[in-house]
Amino acid sequence: MHFIPANIRGPLFMIVSTGSYLVNDTMMKLATEGLPPYEVLLLRGAAATLWGMPLLLMLGYGRQIPLLFERKVLSRNFCELAAILCYIVALANMQIADSTALGQITPLIVLAGSSLLFGEKIGAARMALIGLGFVGALMVAQPTMQGISVYALLALGNAALAAARDLAGRKVGAEVPGMIVAISAVLVVLVGAGAAHLVSEQWVMPQGHHLLLIAAAGLFLIFGHFFIFMAYRVGPTSAVAPFYYCFTVWAVISGLLVFGQFPNALAVCGILLVMGSGLAIVSLDERRRRLAPIA
Repeated sequence: MHFIPANIRGPLFMIVSTGSYLVNDTMMKLATEGLPPYEVLLLRGAAATLWGMPLLLMLGYGRQIPLLFERKVLSRNFCELAAILCYIVALANMQIADSTALGQITPLIVLAGSSLLFGEKIGAARMALIGLGFVGALMVAQPTMQGISVYALLALGNAALAAARDLAGRKVGAEVPGMIVAISAVLVVLVGAGAAHLVSEQWVMPQGHHLLLIAAAGLFLIFGHFFIFMAYRVGPTSAVAPFYYCFTVWAVISGLLVFGQFPNALAVCGILLVMGSGLAIVSLDERRRRLAPIA
């Protein structure tokens, strides 16, 4: 991946990650229409494991499999488990626009945490652009008052825990491959979802279309885990986190292709605002990089 210019590598990985997660969420949303949410998580975890373990071996990481259970890797992925246990219930019971909108606070929490924990300087210009991206994301999602419920609290919990996941991922050593972290997340969520299902749900026999949806979700989940971890590894948080808002753009595309929902004028303006703020942040970082040797 070194052929990708360094200043766009992190943002590009975040864009791919949000797209992969959105495909996964779309498949999960469709699957939860006939199955309990934690059962869907359990089956998706099994599918992702069947996809991921052979991929791990094909990439030559067989000797590094013990790193799946390394302390910092597990710390990150327990946050992932807590986040997804909240999110899957919210996703199954809320309009996807509402759950998407509430998730948009994640980049703000990540940036605040990076400033406090790692001493990263955000800057007034970048904060203003991040704020514009947040406004644009809300313009796309257009949440309704129906989202204010216990499920909204779960969606907010998901956003906070996802931020904790990304901050914890910054502490994972450079010697740990991104794919190891991704497969570890799959396994942790698989075990956690199995426990949650046994405690709170009764098994419902999935149909063929459920299994196809869940198998596809498992594949895209791996790519989402991998690229979001790599995004924060290769790029500064202040440059990468704002591109989390691209999730809303992918959500509009999913609505068009899968659910036949067309964005209104406000949503189109929001998409342009999200894209514009992201490009402005990349341009700002590139300008600062070029001026650095002169200072």
